[in-house]
Amino acid sequence: MKIHQMKLNNKPFNMIKNGRKNIELRLYDEKRRKLNIGDEIIFRNLKDGETISVTILALHKYESFAELYKHFDKASIGYEDNEFANPEDMNEYYTPEKQKQYGVVGIEIALNE
Repeated sequence: MKIHQMKLNNKPFNMIKNGRKNIELRLYDEKRRKLNIGDEIIFRNLKDGETISVTILALHKYESFAELYKHFDKASIGYEDNEFANPEDMNEYYTPEKQKQYGVVGIEIALNE
C-alpha cells in the first residue's frame, strides 16, 4: 500500500469529509497512474491546510469527463442537489487537450475513520 498526497479546494474537501462525495475526479496523468486500489490518499484543504485520509476502493477510467459524468450520480462527484452537473466544469482544472492526451479517472474513495 502506498500513501499519496493531493490538494483539494474547500468545497470538495468538505463534501468528502461529510460523506457526500465519494468519487474524486482527476486527469489520468503520470501521477494518477501510480494509484492502486487499497492505497491511501491524504487530501489537504487548500483553504486551511486541514487533512483527511481516504482509501481507494476503485479506479474508473474514461476518455473524457463527459463520459465519466454519465456513469455517476451528481452528488457522488461533488455537486449539490440544486446544481447542474456539467462536465465542462472540469475544464477549469484540466484543459480539453490534456483530457484528450491522458484520459480521466474517477477515484472511488472511502473516508478513513
